[in-house]
Amino acid sequence: MTADVDAVARPAPAYPADRERRGLMPWFLVGLVFAAAIVMRQLVPLNTDVSWLLVVAERMLDGQRLYRDIIEVNPPMAAFAYLPGVALARLLGIDPRHVIDAQVLLLAAASMFAVWRILRLSPALAQARWRLFAVWAAAVLTILPMYVFGQREHIATLTFLPALAAYALRTERAPLPIWAILIAGVGAAITLAFKPYFAVPAVLCITWTAIRSRSWLTLFSPENIIAGVLVSAVSVGTYALYPEYFTIIYPLVRDVYLSWSMPGSAVLLNNATLIFAIAWVATALRRRPPDALLLAALLASTGFMVSFVLQQRGWPYHSYPMVALAMLAMNYALIVESGPRRLAMASAPILAATFLIGTTWFDTTIYVGPIKEAVAGLKPHPRTLVLSHEAAIGHPLVRDIGGIWVSRQENLWIRGFVRLKRERSLVDAATDARLNDYLALERKWLIEDFKKLPPDIVLIDDLRDGWGDWARADAELSQLLKPYSPVGSVEGVEILRRAE
Repeated sequence: MTADVDAVARPAPAYPADRERRGLMPWFLVGLVFAAAIVMRQLVPLNTDVSWLLVVAERMLDGQRLYRDIIEVNPPMAAFAYLPGVALARLLGIDPRHVIDAQVLLLAAASMFAVWRILRLSPALAQARWRLFAVWAAAVLTILPMYVFGQREHIATLTFLPALAAYALRTERAPLPIWAILIAGVGAAITLAFKPYFAVPAVLCITWTAIRSRSWLTLFSPENIIAGVLVSAVSVGTYALYPEYFTIIYPLVRDVYLSWSMPGSAVLLNNATLIFAIAWVATALRRRPPDALLLAALLASTGFMVSFVLQQRGWPYHSYPMVALAMLAMNYALIVESGPRRLAMASAPILAATFLIGTTWFDTTIYVGPIKEAVAGLKPHPRTLVLSHEAAIGHPLVRDIGGIWVSRQENLWIRGFVRLKRERSLVDAATDARLNDYLALERKWLIEDFKKLPPDIVLIDDLRDGWGDWARADAELSQLLKPYSPVGSVEGVEILRRAE
C-alpha cells in the first residue's frame, strides 16, 4: 500500500527528451515575441519623428547639407543612426521604414545576445534563470515601445545594455575579453552621442562601479576610455564638419526650443514614473539585497529618469530608457533573483500589469483626422507643404501617400514655440526682439522652400494657432498661395491644391 502511494506521489522521472524540450521552450517563446513584434510593425503607425529622420537621411544622400539645407535640432547622430538603413533601402528599392524596422529588431537581438555572453563571464551570474528572463527582455525591447519604436531613445537603450552588463562585472573586478570591451565601449559612445542628457546614467553607473569595486582605477576601464574617446571625436567632428549646428541650431534650441517646459505634474506624475516607482518598491520589499546587475539596472534607470526630468517635456518617448530598464530590473528582481519559485509565480500579475501600463503609455498618438484619405487621390506623389507647428499632420502622411516633403523643417516649430514662450512667461524687450528675429528667419526659410520646390498640395492648420489667417495676412505668402484652390477641410486642416 505504501509503495502504491509513493508511486502516485513521486513525480515521473524527466527523460532527456523532455528536458531538451523544456530547455528549448523559452527560446521558442523568444522567437514568438520577435514574430509578434514584426506583426506590430505593420499595425502600429510609423512614428512621426522617425518618419522625419528618414526624410533627413534621404536628403543627406541626395547631397543636401545637414543644419543648412535641413533644419534639425538634434546632434548629427540622430540622422546618422538612420542613414545606413535608408541607403540600403535605396539599394534594394523598398520603403526605408521596413529596413529601419528590421535594423532595430536585429539590434535588439544582437544586444540581448551580447548581454548574455558578457554575463556568462561572471560565475555568480552564469547560473541564473536567464531563459524566462530572455522572453521578458525580448518583449520589453521589441513590443513595449509601440509607437515610439525606432525612436532615438529606443536605439540608445539597445546600444547601452552591453555596457550595463560590463559595469556589473567591473564591480566584481572581473576581467573582460577584448570583444566585450569593444562592444560595451562603442555601445555606450553611441548612446551618449544621441543626447547630452544620456551622460547622467553613464556617469552614475561608472561612479558606482568604482565605489563598489573599491578602486578608482575602475573609472579608467578600457570600455570607458573607448566611449570617452569616441564621444570626444564625435563632438570635434560635429564642430569641424557641421559648424551650423553651433552658429544656427544651438541658439535656436537655447532661445526657442528649450524656452518652455511642461508643468511639473505632467513630467513627474505619469505612467512612466509609476512604473519606475513600482520597480524600486518591488526591489526594496525583497528580503535579499540586490546583486551587482540589479543595482546597475536600477541606477541606469534612475539616471535616465533624471534625463527625462531635465528635458522637461514629459513626452512618452523621452521616458522609454527609464521605463525599459526599470521593467528589466523588476523582472530580474522578482523572477531571476527571487529565490523561491512560488514568489516568482506570484509576481507574474505585477509584471503583466506594468507591461500593460507601459504599452498604453507608449501607444500615444496625436489624432489629426482622416487627412490621408482626403489627400491620397488628389495627385500621384504630390509635393506637399504643411503650414502648422504640429508635426503629426505632415509626417508620416507624406510617406504613406508617396509624396515629397517640401520644407527644410519637420514642421514650423519656431512660431509654435514662440507662442508658448510668450503665453507662459514674461518676455522682456530684448528677448522679444530676438524671438522676432527667429520668426523672420523661419518665414524666410518657408518662402525659399516654397519657391524652390512649389508644392502641389498645401495643408493649412486653422485649428492650432490660426495658420490660415497668418499666411493670408503676409503679402508674399498670400501671393504664393494664389494659384491654389481649396478642395476640403478635415478636422480644422484646410486642403489646398495647385491649379494645373
